Amino acid sequence: MDLSDLVSPEAVFGGLKVTSKKQALQELAARAAAVTGVEEREIFEVLLERERLGSTGVGDGVAIPHGKLKGLERLYGVFARLDRPIPFDSIDDEPVDLVFVLLVPAEAGAEHLKALARVSRLFRSREMRERLRAAEAPEALYALLVEPQASHAA
Repeated sequence: MDLSDLVSPEAVFGGLKVTSKKQALQELAARAAAVTGVEEREIFEVLLERERLGSTGVGDGVAIPHGKLKGLERLYGVFARLDRPIPFDSIDDEPVDLVFVLLVPAEAGAEHLKALARVSRLFRSREMRERLRAAEAPEALYALLVEPQASHAA
């Protein structure tokens, strides 16, 4: 699975200004609503509910909030590089500045887990995290996200 199957150029944002985890989820839900056509509130509630189960802050400044939504036809990704790191209750207690939201159809089974693994693999690469943090323009961020990942395989 390529990330180009999940994320479109319109779903990539650089320098997102937020000051808290809740605000980040709200802002990303609004942006995801524009891409998916699903109500912003519904997306926010699904992401918040998942965070209540345990933080999606996976370490190294990365968070991968995700959830299943009724009415989605396919998987969607929304990526943001925050303008400054925020507390996210991450497993390593480090603040987060790279956030990839993954939204999947309610009936998605294994493809949900495959997509989550694919996104997780991308962010395991220190080089990729550094390149994403250095990129300014959304176009540059998108290009990094969708570039062939053979050289970054873990």
